[in-house]
Amino acid sequence: MLSGEAYLWVKAVHVIAIISWMAGLLYLPRLFVYHCDVHPKSETSETFKVMERRLLKAIMTPAMVVAWILGLVMAVDGGLFAQHWFHVKLLAVCLMTGFHVFLARCKTEFAEDRNRRGQKFYRVVNEGPTLLMIVIVILVIVKPAFGH
Repeated sequence: MLSGEAYLWVKAVHVIAIISWMAGLLYLPRLFVYHCDVHPKSETSETFKVMERRLLKAIMTPAMVVAWILGLVMAVDGGLFAQHWFHVKLLAVCLMTGFHVFLARCKTEFAEDRNRRGQKFYRVVNEGPTLLMIVIVILVIVKPAFGH
């Protein structure tokens, strides 16, 4: 079991990782919106490719991994797997992870000059992580009593 101070440090780093991950989940689709406007293989396209790759590999993926690991540590330590609200939160985090994987595939399509989606698609899809974040925050703060 985590001591009081250790738990607070784990929680603080978890929140930092979540913020970093969310920033990337919101920013990467925005980069895709602008990337759609440039010609493949142009200097600007190549710059977007570097930005997208670095964002995903240097910030988003490490932040996601840290968020998952520390989140699971706190969940096990706090016995959260027995609480129904946590099951819904875990589902939302899994959906967020699926969105991350989808964005990684989109990044690969751009990197290989194979993107076939337009700006409108990326503008709409950009709302997904925001909606999931709202659900997750409400679940964590309110802890609604599902099934009771």
